Amino acid sequence: MPLYMDIHVVDSDDFTVEDVVKAHMQDLAIQEKFGVVQIKYWVNEEAKTLFCLMEGPDKTACNEVHKQSHGNTACNIIEVSDDEYHLFLGEGKSVNDLALTASGELDTGYRTILLLNFTDFSGKYTHYLNEINRLIKKHSGTTIIQPDDNIMVSFIFATNAILCAIAIGRLLKTTPDNIEFTLSLVSGKPVDEEGTDFFEETKKKAHYLCLMGFKRTMYIDVETKLLSDKERIVTKIKLNDFKIIQNEDYIFLFQLFDILNKKLHLSGFTANSLNEQLHLSKSQAYRKIKSLTGMAPNQLIQEIRLRKSLKNLKRNTQTIAELAYILGFNTPTYFTRVFRKRFNITPTDFIKIASNN
Repeated sequence: MPLYMDIHVVDSDDFTVEDVVKAHMQDLAIQEKFGVVQIKYWVNEEAKTLFCLMEGPDKTACNEVHKQSHGNTACNIIEVSDDEYHLFLGEGKSVNDLALTASGELDTGYRTILLLNFTDFSGKYTHYLNEINRLIKKHSGTTIIQPDDNIMVSFIFATNAILCAIAIGRLLKTTPDNIEFTLSLVSGKPVDEEGTDFFEETKKKAHYLCLMGFKRTMYIDVETKLLSDKERIVTKIKLNDFKIIQNEDYIFLFQLFDILNKKLHLSGFTANSLNEQLHLSKSQAYRKIKSLTGMAPNQLIQEIRLRKSLKNLKRNTQTIAELAYILGFNTPTYFTRVFRKRFNITPTDFIKIASNN
């Protein structure tokens, strides 16, 4: 049977784990009626959220179990694969299906996601990836294979994620200039109130931060910082290596990328066009974008076009001319010129290096 996971957000000042345990027992009592098998559940007392993992014939059957047993139906239910569930959340411990950490504390289901965008323009430094993987393992991270060359890692503890990111950053900052990277740390929940994908919003935030970040930049969101502070596993960690992203920054970030994803292919799309779409004056847009990315709006537009070109060139499924027009460059010649100026290599030579790695 398919595997499903749901989210419940409880609007009550009296929310307790004991209430959730009682509700779970009520689910178990009637689940057979709907062909559903409750497997495990995670509780976050502070956020008043819980997540239930179950097998069932469909989403409706899973929701009917909750509805008829105690009436607390899910805010959202998504289908998950067994692989992604184990990679993001791990095997872990449980007592009567209640998820616990290895140390016996409540496992909230929340995870910290590290995303690393690593590009070697020389083809000579792929051995650094072995050291990165060693650091991930050392800090108890689990790597999730990505369709592109990005490295995504899930951590149960935010502190481990931060320490791993600091170690990776210091390693890569010793490399030559022809290695570029951006790194983001974002914490979030496995199922959102809306959406269909596992850790959908968290992964989206991590990808956007990596895409907009200037070279050799590391981002951390305030949620990750707060989680680490609560863990108190080690003495307070200095975050001097990171740019901290506040929750309100994401509102602007999502708006920004919604526009860029729709308009970036247009050669006439400029900073003025972006300002209009954002409903901001030139000075307002400049200050906001500069503070988040370290780049002026026009520079950001060109940078994201070039970053997207790297992924497409690695796939090598389009000609350089086709790619140039798809990404909004006026001519292939202009694309090649700005690509070489930015990365100190031609698109053709980059394809050769990428195909040999």
